[in-house]
Amino acid sequence: MIEVRGLTKYYGPIAAIEDVTFSVAKGEIIGFLGPNAAGKTTTMRILTGFSPPTRGTATVAGFDITKDPIEVKRRVGYMPESVPVYGEMVVSGFLGYVAEVKGVPRSQRKKEVAGVMERCGLAHMAKRQVGNLSKGYRQRVGLAQALIGNPPVLILDEPTVGLDPQQIIEIRQMIKSLAQEHTVLLSTHILPEVTMVCERVLIINRGRIVAQDRMENLAADTNNVLELDVAGPEDKVEAVLVNVPGVQSFTREAPGRYLVEGSPGADLGPSAAAALVEANLRLRSLQKRSRTLEDIFIGVVSAEEGGPAHA
Repeated sequence: MIEVRGLTKYYGPIAAIEDVTFSVAKGEIIGFLGPNAAGKTTTMRILTGFSPPTRGTATVAGFDITKDPIEVKRRVGYMPESVPVYGEMVVSGFLGYVAEVKGVPRSQRKKEVAGVMERCGLAHMAKRQVGNLSKGYRQRVGLAQALIGNPPVLILDEPTVGLDPQQIIEIRQMIKSLAQEHTVLLSTHILPEVTMVCERVLIINRGRIVAQDRMENLAADTNNVLELDVAGPEDKVEAVLVNVPGVQSFTREAPGRYLVEGSPGADLGPSAAAALVEANLRLRSLQKRSRTLEDIFIGVVSAEEGGPAHA
């Protein structure tokens, strides 16, 4: 549904993004992650036709962003981080205006607006002024305007920013339900949001894609790391761990809790358990540690810190 190849954007001599390449299949919800100024918004602005690329190509729903920009815009619903709304208009009036701008036939506008308001939980707010709505309901209006015209592709930039916990849960549930009819590219700084909503992750740093894969593949633990909960004097526990075959390092995360890293291929669990029991120390729990999305994100971003800076 989205195909991006070698997308590059320069602002003067500064590369905002460089050689960005990825694809998004129909019905996928993709998390688009990166630190501030990594190139997320630049990429989304190019895909939605707000900014031309310096070089590279991209297609959305089969249409080229540079050769057929109008056709692309007809097939994309865009929710920017700061949703542009007219505060003096009522919700139904604003969405009706959006429907007109998007070319929804006059005979279908009323039904279209009613449908997206119902879908976004706005029906009871139809006659309220947008400017008087809470932050959460303004975000719902932003999502509703993106859904007008039923575009096959949705590009959402920080859709839950500034919301309270209950509002975040509601917006997440709405976004997850959209995959039944839409392909979604979701940019966010909230890593648990990606874990809960997305099937696949793209990580961009300094203008380049540094990781992309399905959540389960990225989270696959390629390191040999154990979490141990041991009852006993700290100096005695540490003296045992330092002599366990295959242990490379360990840290005490809390009283009695240790994070132990072993060399690749080492059968660390049985060796550590046997050594602790032999030393008359009580092993309360032992489990292999799986990488979280935060671990993955910090790892790939840190690995790129020595590269050239991008805006």
